[in-house]
Order: sequence, then structure tokens, then C-alpha cells
Amino acid sequence: MIRPTNPEAHHARNRVPQRTDMQRYEGKVALITAAARGIGAAVARRVSVEGGSVVITDLQQDELDGLAAELGDRVLARRTDVTKRDEIEAAVAAAVEQFGRLDLLVNNAGAGIVSTAPEDTTDEEWHSQLDVTLVGAARCIQAALPYLVETRGSVVTVGSVNGIAAFGNIEYSAAKAGQIAMMVNYAVRYGNVGVRFNVVAPGTIRTPYWDHHPDTLAEFEKMYPLGRIGEPEDIAAAVAFLGSADAAWITGHTLPVEGGVLAGPALLDLRVDTGGLR
Repeated sequence: MIRPTNPEAHHARNRVPQRTDMQRYEGKVALITAAARGIGAAVARRVSVEGGSVVITDLQQDELDGLAAELGDRVLARRTDVTKRDEIEAAVAAAVEQFGRLDLLVNNAGAGIVSTAPEDTTDEEWHSQLDVTLVGAARCIQAALPYLVETRGSVVTVGSVNGIAAFGNIEYSAAKAGQIAMMVNYAVRYGNVGVRFNVVAPGTIRTPYWDHHPDTLAEFEKMYPLGRIGEPEDIAAAVAFLGSADAAWITGHTLPVEGGVLAGPALLDLRVDTGGLR
């Protein structure tokens, strides 16, 4: 008889160690928005450990400074609001002045989920969501593009499975879907000059937001066929791949990194009992 799986052992099998022995970003420079914590900080660490220089931007200067101290010499930290075009342009200019080039833009900034019922959402709530998540990413691309053309660089936008399928949070989902459409169009428009545009679409990721909602996170975990919530490092690995020369012939692509939830939520209970299998 197949015995029940030990949950801890199951989770351990699915936590694939992240490679840190590659040097794909040696001599390269990446600018990452919303990099003070969570996914953005994990991306900064991944690019840095692979030999790259990083420009980390966020609204939280204290946390940026802490991450900068951790990363060492090849880092520049700047408080930047993606709703302010002049601040974005200044951050990009500072990156090029400090490091001499720009090879990768990672659009990670996004507005929080609107808690209002969709039929009651105000225009202000819609504008706030779109201004950060969608238009903010567009502003960053516009500022970075001239330098990315020079280096035949890359843009990776951190989207969401909400932009692909219906998981609720309509305003957030619409902004994330807009990111995908924007990146596809940029990919076609600038492919002939060698600039690539791709999206990583995470499922639920264990970020500081969930520290205040542990019960909800535990419920969400049950949805994932791989049996766990994603970690920021899972997304960082995908971003680092798409931004690197390993993905040189990939553009206009959305890469879901979501533990299998788009294939079918585990709550449907379609899985076989794999207890005891090793």
C-alpha cells in the first residue's frame, strides 16, 4: 500500500537548489525597480552573485541601503518613484554614469491589490493601479531604451499569473495583462536592433506582504500541484535566465513560474496519491 507523504519531505524535494556558480552577468549592469525586498531584492542578489553590477531602486531608502551594504561595491541604491518620470530618468542616467552602460532593466514595481469589490472600484483606484504597475513600467522602458539599444540589452517585466488567467483582483489583473501586451509589442518593434522584451509571470510568492496573512498563504499553498508557495529566488532564477545570453533567441515571451497552478489547481484533487514514492 502507498503510504501518505510526509509534507516536509515533499516540500524539500520540490525546493530545487538555485545555481550560483554561473557568471552570466560579468561586466553587465542591471537596473531593478522595487528592489528593497522580496522578488526585487532576490533578483539583485542573483545578478550580483553572477558577477553583475546592480542599480537598485525603491521608495524605501533605508531598506535599499541595507541591501546595498550586503551586495558590496558593484551596487548603486537610489530612491525612485516609478510614477515620476524625472526620477526614473535620473536613476537611469546615474546607472550609466556610475557603471558606463545598461544591459538589463527589470520592471518589478507594482501597486498593491485593490481590496474594493470590482463593481465599487473608483477611478482613483484604477488610475493608481495602472500608473504604477503598467505606466510605471512603460516609463522605465522609455528611459532605459536608448542605452539598451547600445548594448543590445534586455527588459524583463515581473508580471503575474493574474495577467493570464482569472484569479480575481480585476484591477491588478488588468494591469498585469497590459504588461504582457506591452512587452509583446515592444519585442516586435525593437527586435531588429537586438533588444529583447520578456515577462516572468509568478504565482503566489512568499514576500513580506504575506507576513501579515499567514493563514491565507497556507490556504493558497494547497492550490499548487508542486505543493508549496513560490520563493523570491524562484522568480529571480527565471529573471536572470531571460535577461542573460542564455535566452538570446527568446523575446516576446511570457514565462509562467507558478508551481503548476495554471495547469490545474491542486484543489481539484486530480492528483494520484504519491505517498511513499521517492
